[in-house]
Amino acid sequence: MKNRFYLLTLVLGFAFFSCEPMDDVYEELDANAESSDIAGTTEFVMTDEDYEALDLGFGSFDSNEQAKELIPGLLTEKFPYWGKGSTALVGYNLYVGEAEGLSDFTNSEQYELDNSDYASLGNNANGFYPNTNVESDLITVLDANINNPTEGQIVLTKYKQYTEEPTVGYANLVEYNFQNSFEGWTFVNILGAQEWEAQTDYIQASGFDNGQVENEDWVVSPEIDLTNESDLKFQISQAINYANDVSFMKIYVSTNYTGDVTSTTWDEINLTTTPAGDSNDFILSEEYDFTAYEGETIHLALEYKSTDTDAGRWRVENVFVKTVGITGANLIEAKYFMYTDGNWELVDNAYLLSPADYDAMGAPGQYDNFSGSIDPENYIPTFLDNKYPYAQEEDQIFIIYKFYNGEETVLSGNSYTYTNGTWEGHNQVMETELQFGHNGETWVPDNTIAYTLTSSDFTLLAAGLADAYPDAADSAGNYANFDRREGNNKYWSVEMIVEAIDIVLDNIDPNAEEGQKYAVTYDIYDGSSGTETQYVIKQDGIWVLQE
Repeated sequence: MKNRFYLLTLVLGFAFFSCEPMDDVYEELDANAESSDIAGTTEFVMTDEDYEALDLGFGSFDSNEQAKELIPGLLTEKFPYWGKGSTALVGYNLYVGEAEGLSDFTNSEQYELDNSDYASLGNNANGFYPNTNVESDLITVLDANINNPTEGQIVLTKYKQYTEEPTVGYANLVEYNFQNSFEGWTFVNILGAQEWEAQTDYIQASGFDNGQVENEDWVVSPEIDLTNESDLKFQISQAINYANDVSFMKIYVSTNYTGDVTSTTWDEINLTTTPAGDSNDFILSEEYDFTAYEGETIHLALEYKSTDTDAGRWRVENVFVKTVGITGANLIEAKYFMYTDGNWELVDNAYLLSPADYDAMGAPGQYDNFSGSIDPENYIPTFLDNKYPYAQEEDQIFIIYKFYNGEETVLSGNSYTYTNGTWEGHNQVMETELQFGHNGETWVPDNTIAYTLTSSDFTLLAAGLADAYPDAADSAGNYANFDRREGNNKYWSVEMIVEAIDIVLDNIDPNAEEGQKYAVTYDIYDGSSGTETQYVIKQDGIWVLQE
């Protein structure tokens, strides 16, 4: 955009001092100019520095109303000597938020099938076989387990899908996947202010709070009935970091849990395969012999301790109790269903990325998520090209993914539309602009359009006013200016000029809305050539002088 400045009161001074450095001119401006001295017009796009000056660290406005409130102060700072009649067209970024409907999927209820669900389907594999159409089975499970669903309710349904034909081996009898949930485990605080926390992919305990702090915290499983089970194994996936002594993190089992961890008899589970205490990597333990608890009813427990010199971080991803059954390589897959007209229906325009999808994209597969350094927009359009090679114009889909925001991993996503042969994500920030005008006291939002009369405009207005002002109209048509010398028969008063402007604006903008404003500049002759500007507004269908 370009800046145009009308420094009306300084032209003569500038002519005399044009050989001086520009900073001398600006010093003279500072010393002598008043805000009413200058009417200027400018167009510009806000920069990062402009947003920072307004304490808008994200580089955008939350609403047009916020822009109207804050931009006048910016204009006053940028153009301190501009006054009445000044105009500014300001381009800025407006935050419009996530795509409509996205939060319905990122915040939806989740249901993961357990062994009893598979058994209810007559499935003894505790998971679906490869290449199985699972849609009808998942709907059966939702019908049985989601009580009193409401119209439009969305559920993300997770299930085990074998990637190869399963075989007889140790399979999960009881499985706890700590994803955004304690899975029914009970939290018990013994000492300290810190607590176990449920994160996106695990539960976590840490005694660090601006320093190492002494703590003791437990989580205890729901009751696990093993009365009819045999050939049992225990297994856990865990990560321990920042710990000098990993023995502060203990795993227990009890057959007489009383509800009070301090009065219960606990057996410690001593594993061979455990984290070393200095890594974020999850370590899956060996299948620990659990046959001592066949026929028992048990509780599992995790005890975390820290001191003021040793406060490690313990993350637990999964806990399993296994027995002989069907096992094999598998993935946890997911599908969205919506309750519509009394039935659960598969949502075909929403997709949750799987671990295999992250792996296929390369870098995101390292942690199965995106982050501030791994931008999803650099990967997902290509992923969609490969997954939907026959996409049609205007096809739209919600892609839901895990995103690490610097503190935790959360579900996020975006809407993508197939446009002109490419997948384009919804842009949460749009570029827009507002015009402001100076009313003599301050800058205000304004729709004023700046317009300069042309020679053809003078020909038009002269013809339109030839009967009313024959001599003045003839002069304006011949010289393409208004004669402003009072006392001669060619003189144009302000009232006559406004009549002429009315004719021109009705010609160039016949559909202008009520309240539209124009700043109309035109050539004059008052003994020498010059220009003037009149400010008009459309009221009751006609253009009138703006007060």
